[in-house]
Amino acid sequence: MKRILVMITAFVLTIAAGAQTLNVNVGNVTYKFPSSQTGDMTYSDGNTLTIINKEFSLDEIDGMTVDYTSVTDNTVEIGYNGSTATIIVAGNVAQYLTITQEGAHISIAQSDDLAQEITYTLSGTSSDGEFYMSGSYKATIELNGLTLTNVTPVYSGAAVHIQNGKRINVKVINGTTNTLIDAESGSQKGCLYVKGHAEFKQNCTLNIVGNVKHGIKAGEYISVKNVTISVTSAMGDGISCNQYFLMESGTINISGTSDDGIQCDLDGDTSTGMTTNHEDEDSGNIYIEGGTITVECTALAAKGIKSEGDIYISEEPVINVTTSGNGTWDEDDLEAKAACGISADGNIDISGGIITLTSTGSGGKGMKCDGVMTISGGDITVVTSGGLYYNDGTNEYLNYTGNTDQISNSYYSSPKGVKAGLKDTSGSTTTYSGGMTVSGGSISVTTSGNNAEGIESKNYLNISGGEIYVNSYDDGINSGRDMTITDGYVYSHSTNNDGMDANGNFYINGGLVFAIGASSPEVALDANTEEGKNLYINGGTIIAVGGIESGSQLSQTCYQASSVSGNTWYSMTYGSTVTAFKTPSISSGGGPGGGPGGGPGGGGYSMIVSASSTPTMKSGITVSSGTGIFDNNCYLNATVSGGSNVSLTQYNGSNPGPGPGK
Repeated sequence: MKRILVMITAFVLTIAAGAQTLNVNVGNVTYKFPSSQTGDMTYSDGNTLTIINKEFSLDEIDGMTVDYTSVTDNTVEIGYNGSTATIIVAGNVAQYLTITQEGAHISIAQSDDLAQEITYTLSGTSSDGEFYMSGSYKATIELNGLTLTNVTPVYSGAAVHIQNGKRINVKVINGTTNTLIDAESGSQKGCLYVKGHAEFKQNCTLNIVGNVKHGIKAGEYISVKNVTISVTSAMGDGISCNQYFLMESGTINISGTSDDGIQCDLDGDTSTGMTTNHEDEDSGNIYIEGGTITVECTALAAKGIKSEGDIYISEEPVINVTTSGNGTWDEDDLEAKAACGISADGNIDISGGIITLTSTGSGGKGMKCDGVMTISGGDITVVTSGGLYYNDGTNEYLNYTGNTDQISNSYYSSPKGVKAGLKDTSGSTTTYSGGMTVSGGSISVTTSGNNAEGIESKNYLNISGGEIYVNSYDDGINSGRDMTITDGYVYSHSTNNDGMDANGNFYINGGLVFAIGASSPEVALDANTEEGKNLYINGGTIIAVGGIESGSQLSQTCYQASSVSGNTWYSMTYGSTVTAFKTPSISSGGGPGGGPGGGPGGGGYSMIVSASSTPTMKSGITVSSGTGIFDNNCYLNATVSGGSNVSLTQYNGSNPGPGPGK
């Protein structure tokens, strides 16, 4: 004991003489105390040394040295090396930390008295280790070239587990690649788990493998800026959080999941409605403002990006989502469910970005929301190829071709490119909610599977701008109630049903509408006349290959072409404006869908046109210039040559029709 007293006295004198740092070694932990902070070091009860309020039992101290190394306050450095790890703790926070270690498995508990943020820097490699931290004050976790695999969990099955309900800043140090793999056993919620809210920053790479549940899981919100995150495998979601998810910049790649790609759940109760305020933490919203997101989902009924609240896509993100899983029967909700690229229980608002959504599974959809879908900008491409999914809990069909009119809609999921709103027939009266508004942007939708519609709103559908290009198996564009077009460019081609179908009134007041329906009784432009509704043509430029709903109200005069040929370029001149357009292939039977014709004209197929002034028309023309739209199937302000005149006669609204009104 006398020797220890002499040693302590010597250290005190040395520090007083100007040495910078006192290092106290306890196992693999080194506590570093700067001389400028140590003050009086007390030795009491014959066994306890206290330095800056950190008490050491003498029998746990393995060594003490003095050197000139610098110390950064509020830091902890952990270096993993195989089956062990070394830990360096800044002296000013030593008193607030309780550290336990078993090999490369490390647990650090922050005292509730801590009132300053600590930065934990993790580096090195371990094939069986973990980092577990608990506390009640915010912290920063720096990953500096870390490769950490948890095989035999000691504190948690996660590779990194932050049991701290505050803000956790996860920094991936510039120029480094970091890989986390959690244990294959355990009850961990994620390979990287944060109980509070996680903010991912820095321009570097983080690779994640989730062997039990999610890749990354936060109990509160997640924000991403600059960092590249790659989840290559997860038994649950790739990234899962509550409150909200915010992507400002950086890159996210997700594949190999057994559930959704990115999911944000509602935390708590909110009645505030749609909001763009990130601070509304109880929203379940997803905000994507920049960066690149690539998601590949193969699981049954998996969603690429899923929110229990709203989804906002703005500015300039690039989003690519592919879902290939078929539908499945949900035992909890007792209904058939299918995959979807982007899905919101609330609303979807898109004002920018490049979005590409592909779904190949049965019943799959590109994008859907239960609330209002608002599109004012962005470049959106949707392709689906799956057929109708049917499952009543006993029987399953991946490409059901039977009649669904007498089947509960809980038993099937129809493939669709874009879907908005809800129609509820469970009560005594049918109710409608949500809807769809398009005022800008570019939307291209292609659906080829059985029963697949292009764009559907279960409630109203209003188009006042933008460019829409749809090629579909079933209805090209469908609304559950009124559809109104006041401006914009709309192309809608169905090979097996109506080009455009409103189950309420259909108002065309402006814009350019190029609609193509299948063979009779389907039409290019349909309204629900069976329930007293009508198609109203009040303005705009209209090309309806396949005819329009019988009995339409025509405030602007419409004309019927004497003939129509498939795969042919036409020009329509009205005033000083020339619009050129190409018809789709028409079989000998007369319809683009290959069935029998539905009205007068070549092959028994009709074409109705209308414009702001009396038009003239030519067929077989050559287009030499103009502004191409609809994948260059139409040119505005075109320069044309050649061709032969097409006779136009005034259309009285009685032929052909009616369409099915579905």
